[in-house]
Amino acid sequence: MSEKADELGEIISKKLAQNRDVLSHDFFQKNPLTNTKFFILDDVLPEGIVHEIYRNFPDMDSFFYKNTFREKKLVFAKVDQLPNPLLADIIDSFQTDGVISEVARITGISDAEGDPSLYAGGVSRMDLSHFLNPHIDNSHDGDRTRYRRLNLLFYVTPGLAEGDGGNLELWNDDLTTPLKIPAKFNRLVVIETHKTSWHSVDTVTSDLSRCCVSNYFFSESSPTGKDYYHVTSFLGRPEQPVRRIYGRVDNFLRQSVATLLGVTRGKRLSR
Repeated sequence: MSEKADELGEIISKKLAQNRDVLSHDFFQKNPLTNTKFFILDDVLPEGIVHEIYRNFPDMDSFFYKNTFREKKLVFAKVDQLPNPLLADIIDSFQTDGVISEVARITGISDAEGDPSLYAGGVSRMDLSHFLNPHIDNSHDGDRTRYRRLNLLFYVTPGLAEGDGGNLELWNDDLTTPLKIPAKFNRLVVIETHKTSWHSVDTVTSDLSRCCVSNYFFSESSPTGKDYYHVTSFLGRPEQPVRRIYGRVDNFLRQSVATLLGVTRGKRLSR
């Protein structure tokens, strides 16, 4: 890990520590719109650094384009191949011991661990018309030895507002109404991930690219106290009944194949 990653990690961990009590209160406070625990930290880094991170996002040809009924977005995890090390540094900064320790204190997940392999992490870009339908994340890491516990989303697009779309959505249990969280510049959102933590991103309606730095934390302990495994599972939105039905069938088939064969999907997109 580079000195720059350690430097950025120290800034982030201090910011988390300064706001620890408020963030922990927010995380455990019951929200009437969603049962998914989360906290939001704004103004995470000096603005100049975040602008530089945004400017150094890969060009469009470097991304892997996901375009299905489930999602439409651009993803990239091979950050060490970029000529400027800044993106690797900002990702690694969230994997430093100080940041992991502070997030563990805030969320009460004492055995939280990082994932330098960036399984399902890295950077993402969502352009006009891109979206991410309601889904729950894959339950485990790439080796299926640890449970996925937290999703850390750091947004870096200057000027992006709620009206531009690309908002993170956390759903209620019956997936009828989402809580919208704008992907505001220099904002960190941390959400828990488990069997019912349905979340999505509404359609981008602006010419601004929604750029995000993503990390996951894992733990050996199960969030429910019981063993389970599931693949990333998608459903349609409330106004998409056909996609919702199709999603259930698609989820069942992919879950069956993964369980039968012990296959872990998406490892080729890791770091």
